[in-house]
Amino acid sequence: MNKKFIALAVAAAAFGTSAQAVELYNKDGSTFAVGGHVSVGVMDAESEAAGVNSVSPRINFEATQDLGNGFTADAKGEWALNMLNGGDNSFTTRLGYIGVSHEEMGRVAVGTQWAPYYNAGGVADLPIAFANDFLYDNHGALGTGRAESMVAYSNAFDFANAGALNVGLGWQGASDINNNDADATPAVEESKYHVGQRAQVALGYDVAGFGINYAYTGGDIASKAGTAQILDDKATSHLVSAKYGTYGKGLYVAGVYAMNDYMNSYDATVSATKANGLQLDDTKAYEAILAYGLSNSLNLSINYESVKYDGDKVLGAGYQGETIYSTTAIQAEYDVTSRMRAYAGYEFDLQGTGQFKEDHARDNVWMAGVRFFL
Repeated sequence: MNKKFIALAVAAAAFGTSAQAVELYNKDGSTFAVGGHVSVGVMDAESEAAGVNSVSPRINFEATQDLGNGFTADAKGEWALNMLNGGDNSFTTRLGYIGVSHEEMGRVAVGTQWAPYYNAGGVADLPIAFANDFLYDNHGALGTGRAESMVAYSNAFDFANAGALNVGLGWQGASDINNNDADATPAVEESKYHVGQRAQVALGYDVAGFGINYAYTGGDIASKAGTAQILDDKATSHLVSAKYGTYGKGLYVAGVYAMNDYMNSYDATVSATKANGLQLDDTKAYEAILAYGLSNSLNLSINYESVKYDGDKVLGAGYQGETIYSTTAIQAEYDVTSRMRAYAGYEFDLQGTGQFKEDHARDNVWMAGVRFFL
């Protein structure tokens, strides 16, 4: 069985977790496994009352088939679960793809999958409670996280002691995204943007525990009828990242810097960290994490995130050159058993600056819970 590219297929999804699955079948070159995790805990925030919460529970099924001549096929389906509120919206699709891999020729996958861009950008998106928010702003259509309807190619070149080069390419067809802008025409329930065909490339090099990455994604974006913002431009991102170590094992340090045009959104009527409003013409996004994993599995971390608005086309005076939001979180994770991880964290809302600060009150948040890996 070709192991190299099956590992590449799940590398991004494994960030920050004990990636596990129960293999139910393995015979004659075919395998079938069930995986995922569920979480329950409590949280409290200044903006809402304390209560029970759950962090990204999901279930997945994965199958592989040896095709012969060095080729391996794999298929995966993953669905979000809702363990609270009566289970509304359970089994919405998170991932769904079919891939074919070869040790030398690389891997091609088609469907909704972790994007090559995320392999570069997700190096700090690791803790359970609080991680990298700006990567998930319309990430399905813009291809920064779980890219919807993507054709992706990846390959890895191992140079032994000289390190390893990772290459990824991606393409998505056209789609629409909601902007839910409070100022849109009232007759339009959900005004939208049209996102044209998009392409991306990611390059990474790892050597002696260090890794550096670059990623680009870009394509057309235009406002549709009824959208308050008049837009016909390119939505692009250039991202660089670096890391050292392995998360959960000793020292781990990583940082991400993204230069975005129309990739991030903002709505003054909702939380700045969960914005889904006007597309912003020029933002700079930062994420950094410092973590240390002890031999007893206790992992301590501190992370920082900030997004700054450098544009001059979308928002007026009081916004230009100001920070949209910034947060820092201290967190701890501990493996109670090989399949159960306890976690706790407190996120300090450092707020934005200028008019962004005026729009949103401070909202510090804490949460604690247990994640059970299926």
